[in-house]
Amino acid sequence: MRILSIDYGKKRTGIAVTDSLQIIANGLATVATSALFDFLKTYVAQEEVERIVIGKPMQTNGKPSENFARVQQFVNRWRKAMPQIPIEFYDERFTSVLAHQAILQSGIGKKARQNKALVDEVSATIILQSYMESRRK
Repeated sequence: MRILSIDYGKKRTGIAVTDSLQIIANGLATVATSALFDFLKTYVAQEEVERIVIGKPMQTNGKPSENFARVQQFVNRWRKAMPQIPIEFYDERFTSVLAHQAILQSGIGKKARQNKALVDEVSATIILQSYMESRRK
């Protein structure tokens, strides 16, 4: 079964997923946040998903960021509609910075580096990879 991760944004949301053996995290898509719920319902109907990990937006001082209320609403909606697939928070601080660094180090062109959807998808991948590493410890 796969683990799916979400980097929830006000306009766009990055999504990443593991392989079925939960060894590797890969970017899956970036979708309009307004379409996220339906995208996930369709995805989990086609693929076996064990759980969803969603980035918990926190400030550097450890307090929730302004986006946290939107993320919490989404989590509550998911838990009510799809209780068979648990969703849990994972600290997402610095993932956007790490995503920008990873994209820069990948050597892709400047135009591709400015693609915000790519940053969201890479951020979701970093959240998922970090989550998987924390479970192995």
